[in-house]
Formats: sequence, structure tokens, C-alpha cells
Amino acid sequence: MGLQQRVMEDMKAAMKAKDTVALESLRAIKSALLLAQTETGPGAELSEEDEIKLVQKLVKQRKDSAAIYKEQGREDLAEPELAQAVIIEKFLPEQLTEEEIEKVVVQTIDAIGASGMKDMGKVMGIVSQKLAGQADGKTISTIVKKNLM
Repeated sequence: MGLQQRVMEDMKAAMKAKDTVALESLRAIKSALLLAQTETGPGAELSEEDEIKLVQKLVKQRKDSAAIYKEQGREDLAEPELAQAVIIEKFLPEQLTEEEIEKVVVQTIDAIGASGMKDMGKVMGIVSQKLAGQADGKTISTIVKKNLM
């Protein structure tokens, strides 16, 4: 079952359960999918990789908004954003732990012979491709920096 069909099924369930947070989150995914499909052209289907990137972007937007709201002392606005992020994350592949990410980073550094911060871009590119959808860029970046120093 494709992402769009899963979202529609979950929307129906959320409507029946009168779960407004889930419904709002699912509508955001559906809207982003439709927008991306219209940008690619009529009748074009999004690849699974594009769908994952799109969902990751939505999660990141929610988390960034929540962080801004918390900085401003607006917990009342941060809570719904975080709740939506949790619901949207369900449509991503299972996320790797930091230890699992670190293994991939170390293997990549050894494989390409990276020797310092000058090679960070190379390492980030390779690791980001390998772990697409399974880890966010911020976590990967932090681990790469730690291992290249």
C-alpha cells in the first residue's frame, strides 16, 4: 500500500475517532503529497524516496516550530506541533539509534580514508544516501563531526 493510501485509511480512522490532532497531521501529509505530485506533472507518481523526503521535511518543520515556540515560552503552541510530529513520524521507516548511525559513519570514514573536517562533505553525502529516511541530517552531522575530529 502506497503512502497516499495509508494516509487516506488513517484519515478515515481519525475522523471516526474524532482525533483532531491526527486528522490535522494526516491532512498536512496529504496536502504535501498532492502539491509535490502537481509539481512533477500530471499523472506522475512520486518515488518512495521522494515520499520519505517529503515526510521528513514535514516532521522537521513541526519540530523546528515547536523549538521556536518553546524559546518564546509558548508551550501551548509547542505541544500540538510535537504531537503532530509524532503522528507524521509513523510514516517514516524505523529510525536508527545513534550507535547504529555511528557504525555506518565509522565504516564510511574508513572506506574513503577521510582524515579531518575537510572531508566532512564527502562523508555526509555518502552516509546521508545510505541512511535516507532512517536518520535525520542533524544527528548524522553531529556524529560525523565527532568522528572526524
